[in-house]
This record gives sequence, C-alpha cells and structure tokens, in this order.
Amino acid sequence: MDQAPATVKRQCVGVDCENEAGTLQCPKCLELEKESFFCSQDCFKRSWATHKGMHKTNASGHYNPFPSFSFTGSLRPVYPLSPKRAVPAHINRPDYSEDGNPKSERKFVGRNNIKVLDKKEQEGMRKACRIGREVLDIVAREIRPGVTTDYLDEITHNASIERNSYPSPLNYVHFPKSVCTSVNEVICHGIPDQRVLLDGDIINIDVSVYHGGFHGDLNETYYVGPKASADPDIVRLVETTRECLDQGIQLVKPGMLFRDIGGVIEKHAKSRGCGVVKTYCGHGINQLFHTVPNVPHYAKNKAVGTAKPGMCFTIEPMITLGTYKDKTWPDDWTSVTQDGSKTAQFEHTLLVTETGVEVLTARLSDSPGGTIPIPDTRRDG
Repeated sequence: MDQAPATVKRQCVGVDCENEAGTLQCPKCLELEKESFFCSQDCFKRSWATHKGMHKTNASGHYNPFPSFSFTGSLRPVYPLSPKRAVPAHINRPDYSEDGNPKSERKFVGRNNIKVLDKKEQEGMRKACRIGREVLDIVAREIRPGVTTDYLDEITHNASIERNSYPSPLNYVHFPKSVCTSVNEVICHGIPDQRVLLDGDIINIDVSVYHGGFHGDLNETYYVGPKASADPDIVRLVETTRECLDQGIQLVKPGMLFRDIGGVIEKHAKSRGCGVVKTYCGHGINQLFHTVPNVPHYAKNKAVGTAKPGMCFTIEPMITLGTYKDKTWPDDWTSVTQDGSKTAQFEHTLLVTETGVEVLTARLSDSPGGTIPIPDTRRDG
C-alpha cells in the first residue's frame, strides 16, 4: 500500500461541484445512514433533483453513495460497506489502530534520515513479509467472476488474524477496510464493497500486515476470468507493469540513488505505449508503515537518498493504458485514471544487502497468478 494523501479533504457531492465540502449534510441521507456533504445550502438546493435519487435503494439494499459525482470510467461504488471487522485483543496493533492517526510516522515527516535495520530487525521484516505473501496468495486463490471485493476483504482479514497479524490498512488514516482492492480504472486505495467481480475485470490486491512490530507490504494485479487474460491491451498493461517492477528491482544495490529507479520504469512503460502515475510512490517501510525514502516511479524525479545495506523500502509502479493523471472519488481514498483507462500495479518489499537486494515478499512456487505472454498484435504485410 502506497502512502495516503498528505491531507484528506472531503469533496462536495453537489452536481458538477469541485469545491471542498463543509459540514452541511443532507437530512434524508442522515436518516438513511448515508454520507453526503455539501459546500453550501445553495449547492444542496441546486443538486437536489439529482441527489434525491440516491435515497432510493434497489431490492438488494445496494446503492451508489455518490450519484452526482462525475465518474471517469464505468466502475461505481456499491454500498453499504460491511461493518468494521473486529481484531482480537491479543493481536499486537500499530499506533493508529484506534484513532486512525499514525503518530509515529508523523514524527518523521520532512526528515531524510533513512533507517538502517540491524540483523534482528531484518529478521522481523522477513517474518512480516512472509506472512504478507501467505495472505496475498490465499486471497488471490479466491478471485473469480461473481465474488465481491468485500468477500476478498473478509478473507484478507481472517487470514491475517489467523497468523497473529494486524491488517495494516485497517483504520490507517481512517481507511475502513483490511485490504485495498483496485479494479480496472482504479489506480490504488480501492475500498472493498458489494460490487461483484466480472469476467474481463482486472483487480489489484494490496495486502499489508503488521506482525511482531514490523509491516510487510506487497501487491499484485490479477486477471478476472478468461476474457481479461484474452484481451491483448489488458495483457500488455499487466505484464508491462510486472516487468517495470522487475526492472526497478534489478537496479537495487548499495550505492544506488533512489531517484534512478523511476527512469528505468518510465522508459520501459513508454516503450509499451503505457503511462506512469506520478502522484503515488514507493516508500520506506519497517516498524513504520510508510516512511522515508520516497521512491518515485517516473524519470527526472528529485528523490533524496542512497541505498545502504539494511534499508527496507517498496517499489510499486502504477502503470496505465491512457493518461497518467488521477482523480479521487468523494470517499477520499479511491484514486482513478482521469480518462477511465485501465491501470495495473505490482509491489514488493525489498531489503538492501551487502551485495544487492533481497525480495522479502517474493512469489512462491505455488503462488497464484504469474506471467502470461503478451500477444503479438503486429500484422504481416
């Protein structure tokens, strides 16, 4: 999971309104326990004819909480969200688990001191990352047309708890779920809900666990059903993204400049006709979920720092079929491409060694998913 937005601002749900929301809420939505904030009374009145449509629910009780929002693609949120999942008292928790405030992280904002882990801390990272890999593989085996992303969240949560681990995304800056599920045009931070996966979708599962005082973080993008893996553009996107991560990892060794990773990734993405998201980046990880260094995935960035043995960080490129520019849904988390084009992401947690790099979240021999050939769409003659 990449870093949360630096500041979380609620957007007005008024029709064609891009203002920041105030405290005004629709009275009917409050009765229905739905969230809808407006910037002003005038905006609320102007939007009423459209907004009142969200008060209607279908037979299943599902609804779109943001009916007046200008979505960029075909994906829509399907609410209500399931209740917050419980974490047993014996599970060790990060400092944000109760109030959503990662206080330890915020002590390091603006600093460039990159932590070097000792041997005991490195072993702690290995354990957390091994558990993260186990959990991701368990969830990935459940991906198929017909299941909801909320079901995948339940699987993630239970698998984490069974391994005496806290699902790191849960209540991180008030994120409501235990995993990020990003479908089709969602770049990152997708919130699991009642939407059913369809044949032809792609989905990124971003798993992070907190175990023994350390976070392990990884994600992969998976094809949903045979239609997705048979679509040349989707395969080009997913496999290019996978290769971008691999090529970034190949650079890692003592003395590497963190700013150099982005150049390799962007060059490969552009060679396949793809874009590179610039808003989100890889990050340092250890006892803190997100910390220095920042690891941008685009060229000519100004990232600070040099790799040294004992440093842990993620590389997690987000690659698109269209524009690299993003837009955030009114839930203040779900980031999507501005043109609605599909996007993919892969992530590993890495440890710099004396001679190179150790991929702490590496795939296992039986991990689901994996590489498929990119179709050759060139025509003779």
